[in-house]
Amino acid sequence: MIQNLISLSLRNKFFVLLIAAGLFVWGIFSVQKSKIDAIPDLSENQVIVFTEWMGRSPQIMEDQITYPLITNLQGLPKVKNVRGASMFGMSFIYVIFNDEVDIYWARQRVLERLNSAGGLLPQGVTPTMGPDGTGVGHVLWYTLDAPEMDLGEQRAIQDWYVKFALQNVSGVSEVASFGGFEKQYQVTVDPNKLTYYGLSIPDVIQSIRSNNNEAGGRKFELSDIGYIIKTTGYLKSIQDIEKISLKTENATPIRIKDIGTVQMTGETRLGIFDLNGEGEVVGGIIVMRYGENADEVIKSVKAKMMEVAKGLPQGMKFNIVYDRSGLIEESISSIKRTLIEEMIVVSVVVLLFLFHWRSAISIIIQIPITIATSFILLNAFDISSNIMSLTGIALAIGVIVDNGIIMAENSYRNLALRQEELNKQLNS
Repeated sequence: MIQNLISLSLRNKFFVLLIAAGLFVWGIFSVQKSKIDAIPDLSENQVIVFTEWMGRSPQIMEDQITYPLITNLQGLPKVKNVRGASMFGMSFIYVIFNDEVDIYWARQRVLERLNSAGGLLPQGVTPTMGPDGTGVGHVLWYTLDAPEMDLGEQRAIQDWYVKFALQNVSGVSEVASFGGFEKQYQVTVDPNKLTYYGLSIPDVIQSIRSNNNEAGGRKFELSDIGYIIKTTGYLKSIQDIEKISLKTENATPIRIKDIGTVQMTGETRLGIFDLNGEGEVVGGIIVMRYGENADEVIKSVKAKMMEVAKGLPQGMKFNIVYDRSGLIEESISSIKRTLIEEMIVVSVVVLLFLFHWRSAISIIIQIPITIATSFILLNAFDISSNIMSLTGIALAIGVIVDNGIIMAENSYRNLALRQEELNKQLNS
């Protein structure tokens, strides 16, 4: 088989050279299109289901949320394991699929099961799927640098302006906000006043909900002019909440301010985010979508940040605290330098070892062609250019050269034997 292949190649030298040149050009194009990252993604092919039911103990979350969801998600096709974790007010389900399964096909299967799980859970509890990212998808962390602004205002800008802008970047799965205070109105009721007026906590909650609403109107015409009637009923301030009527006694309304106090404050927190021991900060985490190019995503996010920064309040700016692009550039640069140095050293060694320039060139020219072809295979199998894959290519250079030397030496040995036979025939 090998002999026939060699004979075919010798008879079609131009065709072989054309194939080699084509592979080299294709490989150069593949290098430019290759996904770049610092570390390989070895995380499991999983879909995360997150459920929040605040105020409930881990045991209640386990019994009423985690267990029903796990039993409902079991039996999905191509699933290896279904794992669950319960904590205070939160439940996590990890559905582990086989490695060859497409992640979006897997998410669709999980979503179909979740649509039928509503009757298994308590009223008002809705499970949601996590972002379509991986365990190494946190590619960039940033904070908002605004010393003169309180943490509540910073978190509001992050949640309602910065987050929505950065989520539109191609390749970004989620922008997770952290730090600061999420603003909310809190009503603190006096239990003695509730008892005095004959009210209960559900009465207060229902009154606030029913008054924070708008009703539709209709259109009418007057003097050939159309008018649209609408109501404005959404709560916009502390005073609006204080004036909500709970009940009427002797033609006197009992309002929220009569049974308690209303204030603007932050939601209860389970932790804080501190930067370098200098105090609390507000920021976000950029989560890369599954299978995206980390280097390109980071560059796109940074470009979008420059646009978003123009709309930030005066004195506020972005502060990047973690950026994987630095690690990516250093890792890739180190591997590239190693590849170039190794190619030069190997070329010199081959020239000195063989001491025949035609044989040396035939071996040396295999190195760039083989490396370029390797990137074609990396892209075909959706493998990123990272430390492990590029190091494997660097280590393979020695094998390439060894094979070339063995083939060249074998060729000269067979030529020498053939020449010796011819000489014997001529002498005889």
